[in-house]
Amino acid sequence: MKKAVWIARLLVGVLFIFSGLIKANDPLGLAYKMQEFFDAWNWHGWTGYTLGLSVAMINFEILAGVALLLGWQMRLVSWFLLLLMLFFLFLTSYVLFSGKITACGCFGDCIPLTPIQTFTKDVILLVLILFILGFRRFVQPLFSRWTCMLLLVLTILCSLWLQGYVLKHLPFLDCLPFKPGNNLVQQMQMPADAVPDSVVMVFEYDKGGVRYTFTASEIPADPAKAGYTFVDRIDKIVRHGYHNEPPIKDFVLRAPNGGDSTLPVLEQPGPYYILFRKDFDEHTTGPWVNQVVRIAGLAAQAHVPFIVVTGQHDRADELFNSILHLGLPIYTCDVTAIKTAARTNPCIFAMNGPTVVHKWGFADFYKVTVP
Repeated sequence: MKKAVWIARLLVGVLFIFSGLIKANDPLGLAYKMQEFFDAWNWHGWTGYTLGLSVAMINFEILAGVALLLGWQMRLVSWFLLLLMLFFLFLTSYVLFSGKITACGCFGDCIPLTPIQTFTKDVILLVLILFILGFRRFVQPLFSRWTCMLLLVLTILCSLWLQGYVLKHLPFLDCLPFKPGNNLVQQMQMPADAVPDSVVMVFEYDKGGVRYTFTASEIPADPAKAGYTFVDRIDKIVRHGYHNEPPIKDFVLRAPNGGDSTLPVLEQPGPYYILFRKDFDEHTTGPWVNQVVRIAGLAAQAHVPFIVVTGQHDRADELFNSILHLGLPIYTCDVTAIKTAARTNPCIFAMNGPTVVHKWGFADFYKVTVP
């Protein structure tokens, strides 16, 4: 039995640590996923707390995994793991059965899982945690109490440092479709192996105040004569397809006149730079602004285009062109698409035609050079 408990601890602990580290690589990604849940539940008052909740959840996940492997306070840790697992199972069940959210983000963007895969994983983990809880008496701490406490404190500090670093410098592991080396135009196209949804047309009729639905083959020969009044036609999905969405969606660059400038911008030949800034509600001054002035000056001297993509055209135009007199072209884009492209606010892309060459978070703007 001791060996079985040890194996269960190893599996659960390593998986919790791995899952937490994957999320710690991109805490903003988890924050955006939380926002999806809050929007689905109409909990709009939680919008400003998603990043803090994301950091806290990641810390709890990593800490629980390390504590389990150390065998520290097994009664407390086992019950905490059970509660945490029940919470995760609730989220994955909601994703699977509600259909309002496509994925729970359990392993971030690096290891995408289908809702059924995630739900199955959580059920297996729940069984293992219940097993550990029932036989926790066989677990002995690996180290003394104070040594375990020290290791847990170090775990929290390392997790906080990692998350703080990537929030300023971009994730260590870029798993997004905007990662360096990707051709953005190709990423906006449907995958070659896409299988579309299977759809059947359903016709809705009213007869005597009762609604009836028919497929095309079931409609009466003369509905009006039979007393049916047409109400609506609905396209009903009978079988969901797969790989039927492009990796990049809703990434549309709008010129000041409202025209779609996505392809003219992305397919321009040679190198150019894109500054992403989703909004200008805060931190519109500081070192990053000075670095943008420097980079824009270098780009102008080298005759390399330098453009701004934002969700707030007027605010960007006021800062960069009216106040700083940089004369930068400014394009508007959906804020959700910007948040996917740029995990720091602001962020700079070095481009060569439609291909991403390099990316810098705002803390690394001083490293940007213009060839």
